Amino acid sequence: MTSRLSKRTLALAVAALCGLGIIGGVAYAASLQKGLKAFVIPKNLGNSYFTTADSVKTGGALAAFQALGENGTETSGSAATAASQLPAIQAAIAKGAKILLVSATDPTALCPTLKQAIAKGITVVTYDSDAPTCRTLFINQASTANIGESEVDAMAKEIGGSGQIAIVSAAASATNQNAWISYMHTELKKYPKLQLVATVYGNDDPTTATQVSQGLLQKYPKLKGIISPTTVGILAAAQAVDAAHDIGKVFVTGLGTPLEMKKYILNGTSPEVILWNPANLGYLAAYAAVNLASKTITNATGQSFTAGKLGKFTVGADHTILLGPTTVFTKANVGQFSF
Repeated sequence: MTSRLSKRTLALAVAALCGLGIIGGVAYAASLQKGLKAFVIPKNLGNSYFTTADSVKTGGALAAFQALGENGTETSGSAATAASQLPAIQAAIAKGAKILLVSATDPTALCPTLKQAIAKGITVVTYDSDAPTCRTLFINQASTANIGESEVDAMAKEIGGSGQIAIVSAAASATNQNAWISYMHTELKKYPKLQLVATVYGNDDPTTATQVSQGLLQKYPKLKGIISPTTVGILAAAQAVDAAHDIGKVFVTGLGTPLEMKKYILNGTSPEVILWNPANLGYLAAYAAVNLASKTITNATGQSFTAGKLGKFTVGADHTILLGPTTVFTKANVGQFSF
Protein backbone atom coordinates (compact mmCIF):
# COMPACT_ATOMS: atom_id res chain seq x y z
CA MET A 1 0.00 0.00 0.00
CA THR A 2 2.80 2.37 0.94
CA SER A 3 4.61 1.58 -2.29
CA ARG A 4 1.50 2.31 -4.41
CA LEU A 5 0.89 5.62 -2.61
CA SER A 6 4.51 6.61 -3.08
CA LYS A 7 4.34 5.90 -6.81
CA ARG A 8 1.07 7.80 -7.13
CA THR A 9 2.47 10.74 -5.15
CA LEU A 10 5.57 10.75 -7.31
CA ALA A 11 3.49 10.69 -10.50
CA LEU A 12 1.35 13.61 -9.28
CA ALA A 13 4.46 15.55 -8.34
CA VAL A 14 5.99 14.99 -11.78
CA ALA A 15 2.75 16.08 -13.44
CA ALA A 16 2.65 19.22 -11.31
CA LEU A 17 6.23 20.07 -12.21
CA CYS A 18 5.48 19.60 -15.89
CA GLY A 19 2.43 21.84 -15.59
CA LEU A 20 4.52 24.56 -13.99
CA GLY A 21 7.25 24.08 -16.58
CA ILE A 22 10.00 23.55 -14.03
CA ILE A 23 13.24 23.06 -15.92
CA GLY A 24 16.57 22.61 -14.21
CA GLY A 25 15.15 23.84 -10.91
CA VAL A 26 13.75 27.08 -12.41
CA ALA A 27 9.98 27.59 -12.53
CA TYR A 28 8.43 28.82 -15.77
CA ALA A 29 4.82 29.81 -16.38
CA ALA A 30 2.93 27.15 -18.35
CA SER A 31 1.20 29.81 -20.46
CA LEU A 32 1.65 33.41 -21.48
CA GLN A 33 0.37 36.13 -19.19
CA LYS A 34 -2.46 38.34 -20.42
CA GLY A 35 -3.05 42.04 -19.91
CA LEU A 36 0.60 43.01 -19.60
CA LYS A 37 1.10 46.74 -20.06
CA ALA A 38 3.61 47.04 -22.91
CA PHE A 39 5.15 50.19 -24.35
CA VAL A 40 6.82 50.23 -27.76
CA ILE A 41 9.35 53.06 -27.85
CA PRO A 42 11.02 53.55 -31.26
CA LYS A 43 13.81 56.03 -31.88
CA ASN A 44 11.20 58.56 -32.94
CA LEU A 45 7.60 58.86 -34.05
CA GLY A 46 6.73 59.84 -37.62
CA ASN A 47 9.50 57.65 -39.04
CA SER A 48 7.97 55.38 -41.71
CA TYR A 49 10.33 52.53 -40.83
CA PHE A 50 9.09 52.44 -37.25
CA THR A 51 5.49 52.98 -38.31
CA THR A 52 5.84 49.75 -40.27
CA ALA A 53 7.68 47.98 -37.44
CA ASP A 54 5.22 48.98 -34.74
CA SER A 55 1.68 49.43 -35.99
CA VAL A 56 -1.36 47.16 -35.92
CA LYS A 57 -2.16 47.92 -39.56
CA THR A 58 1.16 46.59 -40.82
CA GLY A 59 1.20 43.56 -38.53
CA GLY A 60 4.03 44.91 -36.39
CA ALA A 61 4.68 44.93 -32.65
CA LEU A 62 1.31 46.34 -31.60
CA ALA A 63 -0.50 43.73 -33.72
CA ALA A 64 1.41 41.00 -31.92
CA PHE A 65 0.65 42.46 -28.50
CA GLN A 66 -3.01 42.71 -29.46
CA ALA A 67 -3.10 39.08 -30.63
CA LEU A 68 -1.50 37.99 -27.36
CA GLY A 69 -4.05 39.84 -25.24
CA GLU A 70 -1.65 42.50 -23.99
CA ASN A 71 -2.11 46.26 -23.68
CA GLY A 72 0.33 47.77 -26.19
CA THR A 73 1.06 51.46 -26.69
CA GLU A 74 3.54 53.16 -29.03
CA THR A 75 5.20 56.27 -27.66
CA SER A 76 8.39 58.26 -28.20
CA GLY A 77 9.65 61.72 -29.03
CA SER A 78 9.58 63.44 -32.39
CA ALA A 79 13.36 63.50 -32.85
CA ALA A 80 15.72 60.51 -32.97
CA THR A 81 17.70 61.69 -29.96
CA ALA A 82 18.05 60.47 -26.40
CA ALA A 83 16.76 63.81 -25.13
CA SER A 84 13.56 63.24 -27.07
CA GLN A 85 13.20 59.50 -26.38
CA LEU A 86 14.11 59.37 -22.69
CA PRO A 87 11.02 61.22 -21.36
CA ALA A 88 8.81 58.66 -23.13
CA ILE A 89 10.66 55.80 -21.41
CA GLN A 90 10.39 57.50 -18.03
CA ALA A 91 6.68 58.17 -18.56
CA ALA A 92 6.07 54.54 -19.52
CA ILE A 93 7.74 53.36 -16.32
CA ALA A 94 5.65 55.80 -14.28
CA LYS A 95 2.48 54.44 -15.93
CA GLY A 96 3.21 50.93 -14.69
CA ALA A 97 4.88 49.34 -17.71
CA LYS A 98 5.54 45.62 -17.49
CA ILE A 99 7.31 45.53 -20.86
CA LEU A 100 9.51 48.14 -22.54
CA LEU A 101 10.31 47.49 -26.21
CA VAL A 102 12.99 50.05 -27.11
CA SER A 103 15.00 50.98 -30.20
CA ALA A 104 17.88 52.75 -28.49
CA THR A 105 18.99 56.15 -29.76
CA ASP A 106 21.95 56.39 -27.37
CA PRO A 107 22.75 53.56 -24.92
CA THR A 108 24.94 55.76 -22.74
CA ALA A 109 22.11 58.20 -22.11
CA LEU A 110 19.33 55.62 -21.83
CA CYS A 111 21.00 52.92 -19.74
CA PRO A 112 20.64 54.43 -16.25
CA THR A 113 16.86 54.61 -16.72
CA LEU A 114 16.60 51.20 -18.38
CA LYS A 115 18.65 49.61 -15.59
CA GLN A 116 16.25 51.12 -13.05
CA ALA A 117 13.37 49.59 -15.01
CA ILE A 118 14.98 46.14 -14.92
CA ALA A 119 15.58 46.50 -11.18
CA LYS A 120 11.84 47.09 -10.78
CA GLY A 121 11.08 43.84 -12.58
CA ILE A 122 10.17 45.40 -15.91
CA THR A 123 11.06 43.34 -18.98
CA VAL A 124 13.35 45.41 -21.23
CA VAL A 125 13.83 44.20 -24.80
CA THR A 126 15.63 46.20 -27.48
CA TYR A 127 14.89 45.90 -31.18
CA ASP A 128 16.47 47.48 -34.25
CA SER A 129 19.13 49.31 -32.21
CA ASP A 130 20.67 47.76 -29.12
CA ALA A 131 21.66 48.93 -25.66
CA PRO A 132 23.77 45.89 -24.73
CA THR A 133 24.36 46.52 -21.03
CA CYS A 134 20.81 47.47 -20.06
CA ARG A 135 18.36 45.06 -21.66
CA THR A 136 17.47 41.41 -21.27
CA LEU A 137 17.12 40.52 -24.95
CA PHE A 138 17.97 42.18 -28.26
CA ILE A 139 15.98 41.40 -31.41
CA ASN A 140 18.43 41.88 -34.26
CA GLN A 141 17.30 42.42 -37.84
CA ALA A 142 19.93 40.22 -39.46
CA SER A 143 23.59 39.41 -39.08
CA THR A 144 25.34 42.67 -38.20
CA ALA A 145 28.36 41.70 -40.28
CA ASN A 146 26.23 40.73 -43.27
CA ILE A 147 24.34 44.04 -43.23
CA GLY A 148 27.51 46.14 -43.25
CA GLU A 149 29.36 43.98 -45.75
CA SER A 150 26.47 43.67 -48.20
CA GLU A 151 26.09 47.45 -48.45
CA VAL A 152 29.73 47.86 -49.46
CA ASP A 153 29.47 44.94 -51.89
CA ALA A 154 26.38 46.49 -53.50
CA MET A 155 28.16 49.83 -53.91
CA ALA A 156 31.27 48.19 -55.36
CA LYS A 157 29.06 46.40 -57.88
CA GLU A 158 27.25 49.61 -58.85
CA ILE A 159 30.37 51.72 -59.47
CA GLY A 160 32.73 49.06 -60.72
CA GLY A 161 34.77 48.80 -57.53
CA SER A 162 36.50 52.15 -57.98
CA GLY A 163 35.90 55.77 -56.93
CA GLN A 164 35.02 58.07 -54.07
CA ILE A 165 32.14 57.13 -51.79
CA ALA A 166 30.58 58.56 -48.65
CA ILE A 167 28.30 57.36 -45.85
CA VAL A 168 25.14 59.12 -44.64
CA SER A 169 24.41 57.65 -41.22
CA ALA A 170 21.73 58.43 -38.65
CA ALA A 171 22.94 59.66 -35.25
CA ALA A 172 26.58 59.37 -34.29
CA SER A 173 25.48 57.57 -31.10
CA ALA A 174 23.27 54.95 -32.81
CA THR A 175 24.48 51.47 -31.85
CA ASN A 176 23.27 49.69 -34.95
CA GLN A 177 24.60 52.32 -37.37
CA ASN A 178 28.06 52.27 -35.79
CA ALA A 179 28.21 48.48 -35.79
CA TRP A 180 27.28 48.29 -39.47
CA ILE A 181 29.73 51.05 -40.40
CA SER A 182 32.50 49.19 -38.56
CA TYR A 183 31.91 46.17 -40.80
CA MET A 184 31.78 48.48 -43.82
CA HIS A 185 35.31 49.65 -43.00
CA THR A 186 36.47 46.05 -42.82
CA GLU A 187 34.76 45.13 -46.09
CA LEU A 188 36.25 48.17 -47.84
CA LYS A 189 39.68 46.55 -47.48
CA LYS A 190 38.58 44.13 -50.19
CA TYR A 191 38.17 47.04 -52.59
CA PRO A 192 41.41 49.08 -52.53
CA LYS A 193 40.15 51.38 -55.30
CA LEU A 194 37.11 52.47 -53.28
CA GLN A 195 37.90 55.63 -51.31
CA LEU A 196 35.68 56.53 -48.35
CA VAL A 197 35.92 60.33 -48.23
CA ALA A 198 33.39 61.18 -45.51
CA THR A 199 30.86 59.90 -42.99
CA VAL A 200 28.12 62.39 -42.17
CA TYR A 201 25.06 62.25 -39.92
CA GLY A 202 21.47 63.08 -40.82
CA ASN A 203 20.08 62.16 -37.37
CA ASP A 204 17.18 60.31 -39.01
CA ASP A 205 15.67 63.70 -39.75
CA PRO A 206 14.63 64.17 -43.41
CA THR A 207 15.71 67.82 -43.56
CA THR A 208 19.09 67.23 -41.96
CA ALA A 209 19.72 64.08 -44.01
CA THR A 210 18.93 66.01 -47.20
CA GLN A 211 21.24 68.85 -46.22
CA VAL A 212 24.21 66.59 -45.48
CA SER A 213 23.60 64.63 -48.70
CA GLN A 214 23.56 67.85 -50.73
CA GLY A 215 26.71 68.92 -48.91
CA LEU A 216 28.49 65.74 -50.01
CA LEU A 217 27.57 66.33 -53.66
CA GLN A 218 28.87 69.89 -53.47
CA LYS A 219 32.07 69.14 -51.54
CA TYR A 220 33.10 66.09 -53.54
CA PRO A 221 32.45 66.69 -57.25
CA LYS A 222 34.08 63.33 -58.08
CA LEU A 223 31.82 61.42 -55.69
CA LYS A 224 30.49 58.23 -57.25
CA GLY A 225 28.43 56.72 -54.48
CA ILE A 226 26.58 57.22 -51.19
CA ILE A 227 25.88 54.39 -48.74
CA SER A 228 23.21 55.06 -46.13
CA PRO A 229 22.46 52.40 -43.49
CA THR A 230 19.24 54.18 -42.48
CA THR A 231 15.90 54.36 -44.27
CA VAL A 232 15.61 58.11 -43.72
CA GLY A 233 19.13 58.74 -44.98
CA ILE A 234 18.95 56.60 -48.11
CA LEU A 235 15.71 58.27 -49.23
CA ALA A 236 17.17 61.74 -48.63
CA ALA A 237 20.38 60.85 -50.46
CA ALA A 238 18.48 59.43 -53.45
CA GLN A 239 16.27 62.51 -53.62
CA ALA A 240 19.33 64.77 -53.47
CA VAL A 241 21.04 62.88 -56.31
CA ASP A 242 17.85 62.94 -58.36
CA ALA A 243 17.34 66.67 -57.78
CA ALA A 244 20.94 67.39 -58.77
CA HIS A 245 20.44 65.47 -62.04
CA ASP A 246 23.28 63.16 -61.04
CA ILE A 247 21.48 59.89 -61.91
CA GLY A 248 24.06 57.59 -63.48
CA LYS A 249 26.88 59.69 -62.07
CA VAL A 250 26.31 59.14 -58.33
CA PHE A 251 24.76 55.89 -57.11
CA VAL A 252 22.99 55.38 -53.79
CA THR A 253 22.59 52.15 -51.84
CA GLY A 254 21.95 51.09 -48.26
CA LEU A 255 18.96 50.21 -46.12
CA GLY A 256 15.60 51.34 -47.49
CA THR A 257 12.00 50.23 -47.69
CA PRO A 258 10.87 49.07 -51.15
CA LEU A 259 7.84 51.38 -51.28
CA GLU A 260 9.81 54.53 -50.45
CA MET A 261 12.72 53.59 -52.70
CA LYS A 262 10.76 52.14 -55.64
CA LYS A 263 11.03 55.30 -57.76
CA TYR A 264 14.80 55.44 -57.28
CA ILE A 265 15.30 51.73 -57.86
CA LEU A 266 13.40 51.99 -61.14
CA ASN A 267 15.08 55.18 -62.39
CA GLY A 268 18.58 53.87 -61.67
CA THR A 269 19.55 56.11 -58.75
CA SER A 270 19.56 53.10 -56.42
CA PRO A 271 19.80 49.89 -58.45
CA GLU A 272 20.04 47.79 -55.28
CA VAL A 273 18.48 48.50 -51.89
CA ILE A 274 18.76 46.21 -48.87
CA LEU A 275 16.43 45.61 -45.93
CA TRP A 276 14.32 43.13 -43.98
CA ASN A 277 10.59 43.34 -43.22
CA PRO A 278 10.33 45.89 -40.37
CA ALA A 279 6.85 44.62 -39.43
CA ASN A 280 8.26 41.15 -38.82
CA LEU A 281 10.99 42.65 -36.66
CA GLY A 282 8.46 44.39 -34.42
CA TYR A 283 6.18 41.34 -34.38
CA LEU A 284 9.05 39.07 -33.30
CA ALA A 285 10.19 41.54 -30.65
CA ALA A 286 6.72 41.63 -29.10
CA TYR A 287 6.44 37.85 -28.95
CA ALA A 288 9.91 37.57 -27.42
CA ALA A 289 9.10 40.22 -24.81
CA VAL A 290 5.82 38.55 -23.76
CA ASN A 291 7.47 35.13 -23.51
CA LEU A 292 10.25 36.66 -21.43
CA ALA A 293 7.85 38.55 -19.15
CA SER A 294 5.74 35.39 -18.76
CA LYS A 295 8.88 33.37 -17.89
CA THR A 296 8.25 30.78 -20.58
CA ILE A 297 11.83 31.55 -21.65
CA THR A 298 14.87 33.22 -20.16
CA ASN A 299 17.53 35.05 -22.12
CA ALA A 300 19.85 32.06 -21.96
CA THR A 301 21.38 30.74 -25.17
CA GLY A 302 19.31 27.89 -26.56
CA GLN A 303 15.95 28.96 -25.14
CA SER A 304 13.23 28.67 -27.81
CA PHE A 305 9.69 29.94 -28.37
CA THR A 306 7.18 30.26 -31.18
CA ALA A 307 6.52 33.76 -32.52
CA GLY A 308 3.07 33.24 -34.03
CA LYS A 309 3.07 33.27 -37.84
CA LEU A 310 6.86 33.64 -37.97
CA GLY A 311 7.50 30.26 -36.37
CA LYS A 312 10.16 29.11 -33.92
CA PHE A 313 13.10 31.22 -32.77
CA THR A 314 16.01 30.47 -30.48
CA VAL A 315 18.05 32.80 -28.26
CA GLY A 316 21.59 33.03 -29.55
CA ALA A 317 24.87 34.43 -28.26
CA ASP A 318 24.89 37.71 -26.33
CA HIS A 319 21.17 37.26 -25.47
CA THR A 320 20.24 38.06 -29.06
CA ILE A 321 17.51 36.73 -31.34
CA LEU A 322 18.04 37.03 -35.09
CA LEU A 323 15.10 37.78 -37.38
CA GLY A 324 16.75 36.37 -40.49
CA PRO A 325 18.56 37.22 -43.73
CA THR A 326 18.22 40.51 -45.57
CA THR A 327 16.41 41.00 -48.87
CA VAL A 328 17.90 42.84 -51.85
CA PHE A 329 15.36 44.96 -53.76
CA THR A 330 15.96 45.56 -57.46
CA LYS A 331 13.90 46.38 -60.56
CA ALA A 332 13.14 42.68 -60.86
CA ASN A 333 11.38 42.29 -57.49
CA VAL A 334 10.58 45.69 -55.96
CA GLY A 335 6.98 45.54 -57.17
CA GLN A 336 6.37 42.43 -55.11
CA PHE A 337 6.60 44.22 -51.75
CA SER A 338 4.09 46.44 -49.97
CA PHE A 339 6.03 47.98 -47.08
